[in-house]
Amino acid sequence: MPHPLLTDAMIETYQRNGVVLVPGLFADWVGPLRAGVERNMAEPGPYASENEKPGETGRFFDDYCNWQRIPEFVRVVNDSPAAQVAAELMGSEQVQMFHDHVLVKEPGTSMATPWHSDGPYYFVEGRQTVSFWSPLDPVDQATLRLVPGSHAWEKPVLPMAWVKEQAYFPNVEDFMPVPDPEAEGMEIVEWAMQPGDAVAFNYHVLHGTRGNRSDARRRAFSLRLLGDDARYVERPGRTSPPFPGHGMVAGQRLREDWFPVIWPK
Repeated sequence: MPHPLLTDAMIETYQRNGVVLVPGLFADWVGPLRAGVERNMAEPGPYASENEKPGETGRFFDDYCNWQRIPEFVRVVNDSPAAQVAAELMGSEQVQMFHDHVLVKEPGTSMATPWHSDGPYYFVEGRQTVSFWSPLDPVDQATLRLVPGSHAWEKPVLPMAWVKEQAYFPNVEDFMPVPDPEAEGMEIVEWAMQPGDAVAFNYHVLHGTRGNRSDARRRAFSLRLLGDDARYVERPGRTSPPFPGHGMVAGQRLREDWFPVIWPK
């Protein structure tokens, strides 16, 4: 039987489209996650960014790879239902932690999160991947927007630096240009969400968000998790996150001392 938060239909949708809404995934963890986000913003890590771009207003803070130093995030990774739900969505026996990501758009933030897919930024490949994106405030404008089925495109989407708008890698022939889903008439899914709801999506699903032009904060917490077939791959340049000095070689499962198995418990 699936986890109570899931149905067989939701699992089938995830396998087919690469994206599904999981209502209430972190509903019991909204308080700790909000506290963890505040701690993260007060004590940013080495990869924190304010995403300052000429002509844009407001504050768009993001940071990642902090979960091991933020107690509230440790609790969510280890004790929330996310790992089991991820295993069932991916059809995986095990789940490894990859990284966390905090994204905060303060009221009046005009900058959109550009269309992108996460997979090409990473040094990992595999069919069994899942990101959970969960708002910690009600959202109906600065929602996560996704293109279902885009994880099955023939080529990966070229990773771009959000502020500088420069390609991450020089080898652009191996990637497709970033599409404009609205201009190209692609199907886009998005949901108004309550705190603790989560969108689950495959690493190669194209996604983005609008700016937050409302008068309320839009805090979001994301977990990036890996399944059985995830393997280290070489990229033609620096990855994001970079994880320097990891010592892994192509085709290897990610080292469990850095990327622990969190399911089964």
